[in-house]
Amino acid sequence: MKLPLLALFLATALPAPALAQAAAPASFRDRLPQDEVIYFVLPDRFENADPSNDRGGLKGGPLTTGFDPTHKGFYHGGDLKGLVKRLDYIQGLGVTALWVGPIFKNKAVQGAKGQESAGYHGYWITDFTKVDPHLGTEADFRALVDAAHARGMKVYMDIIVNHTADVIQYRECGEGSKCDYRDRATYPYQRKGGVTGKAINAGFAGDAVQTPENFAKLADPSYAYTPYIPKDLEKAKTPAWLNDVTLYHNRGNSTFAGESSTMGDFSGLDDLMTENPKVIAGMIDIFGGWIDRYGVDGFRIDTAQHVNPEFWQAFVPAMKARAAAKGIANFHIFGEVATGDMDPARLAAHTRVDKLPAVLDFAFDRAVNDVVEADAPTSELAKLFMGDSLYEGGAEAAEQLPTFLGNHDQGRVGWFIRKAKPKADDAEVLKRDMLAHAMLLTLRGVPTIYSGDEQGFAGDGGDQDAREDMFASKVAVYNDNTLIGSKSTNAVANFNPDHPLYREISALAKVRTSHPALTRGKTVIRWVEEKPGLFAASRLDPATGAEILLAFNTSTAPITRQVEVNVGSTRFTTLAGTCVPTASAPGSVTVTLPPLGYAVCAAESGQ
Repeated sequence: MKLPLLALFLATALPAPALAQAAAPASFRDRLPQDEVIYFVLPDRFENADPSNDRGGLKGGPLTTGFDPTHKGFYHGGDLKGLVKRLDYIQGLGVTALWVGPIFKNKAVQGAKGQESAGYHGYWITDFTKVDPHLGTEADFRALVDAAHARGMKVYMDIIVNHTADVIQYRECGEGSKCDYRDRATYPYQRKGGVTGKAINAGFAGDAVQTPENFAKLADPSYAYTPYIPKDLEKAKTPAWLNDVTLYHNRGNSTFAGESSTMGDFSGLDDLMTENPKVIAGMIDIFGGWIDRYGVDGFRIDTAQHVNPEFWQAFVPAMKARAAAKGIANFHIFGEVATGDMDPARLAAHTRVDKLPAVLDFAFDRAVNDVVEADAPTSELAKLFMGDSLYEGGAEAAEQLPTFLGNHDQGRVGWFIRKAKPKADDAEVLKRDMLAHAMLLTLRGVPTIYSGDEQGFAGDGGDQDAREDMFASKVAVYNDNTLIGSKSTNAVANFNPDHPLYREISALAKVRTSHPALTRGKTVIRWVEEKPGLFAASRLDPATGAEILLAFNTSTAPITRQVEVNVGSTRFTTLAGTCVPTASAPGSVTVTLPPLGYAVCAAESGQ
């Protein structure tokens, strides 16, 4: 069944002259964000090339050093030198950009007694200016960036501005306790401990007046709770301004709804008052410095939706300017707006209101997983792409959205498949995994591979259960996992270039980066169904109009269909799968796909 709005897409289709190959940029700096294939790694879980830094220079047991390679919630020993060591493996996958999980110095261990875990993931920062000693040194990071750049690979840093490690405590709750969120109406800034409390912060005009003069009047932070810094931690954070409790919201834990979404503590982490000009200037100075010193090529922004829009409206242009001054014209900035639904409007709002250049495409993740795992109709994919016009800059801007199938927070694509298809055998699970990756690597957006997916990692769920080691693991709940497409286990190192998923991803990544239709091309929907079955779309070279037809079968039965193509597309070259060599008639081609199969077909002009 064809989509009712198909004619709207076809009306803007370009004619298809001879197939054009991608011209290699004069420099890797000349590539646009959508030209990349991204590989995301948590350095602690990738490769341990230097065991001497496993404990981060700290002495004692796991609750002091954070190092326990047998515990899924502690440091395991991976480091920046390990990334350099494995660059051949990463580049062999067809990767052109490396997204490195946060490398900043973290609070080694935090959490209530008996519930402690470590900052191996990098999101509990105490020093925003230095590399975490568990991961290496600033020289190690420079060596990684230089080595990647020497190969023509970009390096993206994972950054956080929303919060720091949990250092600030509230006297009303007791140290280590969790405090419920206290809203601004019940606990206004101008009263101590609630509306009936003592008047404080006289003259403060509210946080909408974002001037230094106004925020200087917000001197007493005890409007909701009474915050304090425990003894001996008064200078725990760097830069020093981060130790000023008046620069935090201090309202208790976020419920992730309403005003608490931007003002509450993220699971106890100290939530910065990003409305304050001091915080804005401080963060611009911190992260501009990383661009200045290392020449990194982009930022992935953690918890971006939990920061007020005005912050991003100042921060993003400042980072773009710092990058441009360093000769980095196409600095890629994309924010995390985590959502479990398929609504592009929610994501797009952060590009229109916050002015973020791009966001991680959670709607793509949900749509692809639904059609590949959960037997959703293939029309769900068409609905996804019809939402591209909502982004600031329209469908062309949507090409810069990093797309993905799973991640270190929500879980891996393999886990989703097995959860949705518990009776599927190993062969079917592998086929579905390959089909999902084929969509990721050929449809619009910037494909982002989560390290380990190419080795068939599936995990047991989200968060810590999806953060397996690539090097030989000592974690029992990792080592009992069944990998997809392999008889290997997590108990041994998994850097196998012959793994079927590695080979498939590598081949498709190289096809993608060799054809501008697949990196920068417009999407034309060709066929959808209101059930599992065929999804077909064309990608059109932005310069020449050359057409590449993509066809995916999400059903477990073979299919044959006549699919519309541009009239000038008369001969076809197979880039992946199997394609017929010639059109059946002007504007029509036969597509035959096996169960859970796909094809990538490059059209040539009949002239």
